[in-house]
Parts: sequence; structure tokens; C-alpha cells
Amino acid sequence: MEFFRIQRDIPFMRHALIFNIVSFLTFAAAVFFLATRGLHLSIEFTGGTVLEVAYTQSANLEKTRHAIEQLNLGEVQVQTFGTSRDVMVRLPVRADVKQADVASRAFAALCAAEKGTVSARSYTTPQGEQVTRPSCTTADGGEPVKLSRTEFVGPAVGSELAADGAKALAFVVIGIMVYLAFRFEWKFSVAAIIANLHDVIIILGFFAFFQWEFSLAVLAAVLAVLGYSVNESVVIFDRIREAFRRWRKLDTPQVIDHAITSTISRTIITHGCTQLMVLSMLFFGGPTLHYFAVALTIGILFGIYSSVFVAAAIAMWLGVKREDLVKITSKDHDPNDPNAGAVV
Repeated sequence: MEFFRIQRDIPFMRHALIFNIVSFLTFAAAVFFLATRGLHLSIEFTGGTVLEVAYTQSANLEKTRHAIEQLNLGEVQVQTFGTSRDVMVRLPVRADVKQADVASRAFAALCAAEKGTVSARSYTTPQGEQVTRPSCTTADGGEPVKLSRTEFVGPAVGSELAADGAKALAFVVIGIMVYLAFRFEWKFSVAAIIANLHDVIIILGFFAFFQWEFSLAVLAAVLAVLGYSVNESVVIFDRIREAFRRWRKLDTPQVIDHAITSTISRTIITHGCTQLMVLSMLFFGGPTLHYFAVALTIGILFGIYSSVFVAAAIAMWLGVKREDLVKITSKDHDPNDPNAGAVV
């Protein structure tokens, strides 16, 4: 399906050097911010304590944050999730304090801010388990804030998650290279990986520059961007192979220009629909999906750019040619048939 068709090829490769210089400068800036500022890793990677509390009314985040900061536990994060009454508090690891004590002190501070006192309350779960959980009650018997969940993540677990995430990223990159090398040619494989890593580093550079929280959800978004970008590259590479087979009088830059131009309508439809969905998560998904959607938004935008202006241009610089993708038979050729003798 096409919304429109461009009749005349756009000379993208005429400006390939300019686009590659822009890409290199953007990539270098991302690497600089990663080296100087680093990523603001979430509690999944660094370890710490997560408290989920529920208020009877809409939570006052400033009041909640002030109550936690009075404990001097280090950098804390306070945000709503789900509804305006549900609040998530993230506390860093403290070597001099037990994690269980950190959670107890934090909940006691939240309870005191609501003019309540903490007491232990026991109840039986639907599975028949006896559970004791701290409860915050006021003088009139109300429960202004309730502890919904407490989670502890140790530094060892966080380091293991970081190592597993790095391995997952490496396996994805290797898998993409092997796939493209078998399906097309090694020059396309190298070009696609450089373009895809260009997208990943730029995403990480944004998170380092703005010090946005880098969590497991963001890592999942980065892996999704890798697959998404390689899909766009494969579509363009496939059109390049078809153009080499069909238009034998065109040189390599002209073939690439034709392939990119012929996929513009498909690119607008596919990426436009995907971006609408991601933007809906960004604006309406709440804090839980916010940085996941931010990473996908950056990745999709730069993925389009890299597939068109980086991957194809690098393949051209590497010297891809018709003989790399098309086998010429020794049969008699009809000189009037531009397709004669060319098979994939």
C-alpha cells in the first residue's frame, strides 16, 4: 500500500558525506556524554529498596519527597504510578544500614507526615499465609497511607542484571550481523551494524546528557530499537538488490537512490503508525512507561535516519556493487533485455 509514489529518484547519495559527518558528530557527542556523565542507573542495576504506598487521597509528592529526604538516606526518587494515590519510592543502598531498616524508617516517616503512628498488623492471605505488615493509623482510626509492597534489590543482583543486559545486547548485534551476512553480503552486514549501534549509542547519549533513569524497561526499548532499525535496513537492502538486478545501466549511487526513494511511502506509513502508538504511551502511559517510550521515540526517529543516510551510505563507501548481489550466467544474453542473465 502506498499513499504516494515519487516518480523521480531523490539524489540522497549525493549528500552522503554531509550526512555521515553529521552522524559522526552526533555519535561523538553521545560518546562524550556517556564517558563524562555516565548513565543514571535505576535500582535494578545499582541495588536498593522500592516501596509502593497507597494514599486514601491524591498524593502530595512534594510532601512525600520532603518526608523521605529528612532521613538523609541519599538520593531518593518519588513518583506516582497507576493512579494519583499510588506512589513509588526508590531508596539507594546504604552500607551502614540494613535494607529492612531503611524500608521501616521510610514508611514511618511517611506515616508521621500524615499525623499517624505505625503499628504491626497481621492478616491471612487468600492462600492461607500469615503475614505481618506495618500499618499507619491516625487517632480517629483512619489509615491515610498503606504499604502495598516492599522490594529489596542487592548490589550483587544489580550487577548480574547489568552483565546479563550487556550480554543480551552483544548477542543481538552478533545475530543481526550473521543474518545480514547470509541474506545479503558482508558489506551490508557491517553497514547495518554500524548504523544500528549508532542508534543505540545516541539513545544512551540522550539518557546520559539529561540524566534520565536507565532501567530494565529502557534496556528492553534499546533491544527493540535494534530489531526495529535492522528491519528498515533489510527493506532498503532488499530494494537495492532488486534494483541491481533490474536496472543494469545505473551505477551504485543511483541504484541506492532509487531503492530509498521507492521505500519512502512505506517508511512514512510504517514509522508513522508506530510513532503514534509510542507517543500515546509517552503522554498517557504514566511514569512507568515514560522512559521506555522516550527511548523508543528517539530510537525510531534516529532509526529512520540511520537506515537511509548511514547504512546505505556506508555500504556505498565499502564498495558494494552488482557482482556482490547478482550472479551473471554464461548463457546467451539478449542485449535488448536489461534483465537477461541476472539471477539472485
